[in-house]
Order: sequence, then structure tokens, then C-alpha cells
Amino acid sequence: MSKRLIQNLAKIISKQVDRFNQTEVECLIREFYAILGQTTSTGKSSLDERKFRSILTNEFGLTNNTIMERVFRTFDKDNDNFVSSKEWVEGLCVFLRGTLDEKIKYCFHVYDLSGDDYIAREEILLMVRNCLRLHGEEDPYDSIKDLVEITLKRMDHDNDDRLSFEDYKKSVKELNIVLEAFGTCLPNATSINHNFSTLAFQTYLFDVFCCQEVWRS
Repeated sequence: MSKRLIQNLAKIISKQVDRFNQTEVECLIREFYAILGQTTSTGKSSLDERKFRSILTNEFGLTNNTIMERVFRTFDKDNDNFVSSKEWVEGLCVFLRGTLDEKIKYCFHVYDLSGDDYIAREEILLMVRNCLRLHGEEDPYDSIKDLVEITLKRMDHDNDDRLSFEDYKKSVKELNIVLEAFGTCLPNATSINHNFSTLAFQTYLFDVFCCQEVWRS
């Protein structure tokens, strides 16, 4: 994609997001097309789930397959099984710089495995089991049943035996550490700082190069 087209796209998208300025959006779009350039099998200017998962693992340290599938679905707002450049930037707004309220909404959608606007006991159990398995545990089903029951009971404020968005939001507001209680679905501060430092450096080199070309002409 040409620099002019990327700049024009960044100008349009930057007016629709409030976490990145136009220069940062341009940088994210260049990063998007650099990643996409390594994938030629789809024939689309969008990221498929396989490539998207590799980014989540390599850049942000996410490893839970169930969680990564849900993160992909959360980014893929039009449900076409691909993440476009616009969806990429919009998703990263929350993923990297979201407010607490935005992250609450994002995490809830990730944890809502069935997409029915509730987090059921079975979904919590599945996610927690998968998390423990990643740490070398054998099947932890018996050891976490009581933990899941206690967690559900404490977070289920309307006592309907499942977590609505309001249940989840109220619980997180009371105790922030339960934001990712059912599995890591956000990058840690180290990943954020590293990736943004890299992106900022790339932007800086790009601007310096442009200035040099203008000076030489």
C-alpha cells in the first residue's frame, strides 16, 4: 500500500478513534500492512485468525487458545472472519489504551464465549481450566469447581446463577483485580511499552527520512 494511501486512510480513521493521533494511526496501519505482507494465502487486505493469533502470542504474550479466539472475534466487529485495518486500529485503542470502562466491556465480550450476553458457570469453568493447563497442571477440574462456585457467587449480584454485564462491571469496580479473573486477555504494561516504543521509533525514522529527502531536493 502506498504511503499516500496509508496517510489518507490514517487521516480518516484517526477522526473515528480517540486514543491515537493521526501519526500513531499511520504507524499502526503501516505495521498492519507489514504484518499482512507476510501472509499471501488469503488474498485479502485483512488479517485472518491464524496470523492474528500469532501476533497476540509473539507481541503480547497471550497463549490461551480459547481466549485468543474470543479476542479475535472481539476485534472482528463485522464478523467476516478477518480483521481489517480499521478494526485493527479500533481494537488496539481499547487493547492498549482503553479506559477501565472500555476494558470492562472488552473483557466481558471476550469471556462471553457463547455470545449471549452472559457468562455462565460452564464458561468460567472452561476458561479457568484452560488457564491452569497452560501452567502444566493435569486436568484441574476437581480442584477448581469450588473456586468457580465461590467466584460466581461473589460476582453474581442479581443471583440468577450467571454473570450479566452489570454483574461483571460492578464486581470489577469493587475490585479491579477481577478484570481478568477468567484468563489473561489484555497485554501487560511491558508489552505495551515495548511495542509502542518500537512503533514510535519507526515513526521517527520515517519522519527523519522524509526530512532528509526534502532537504536533498
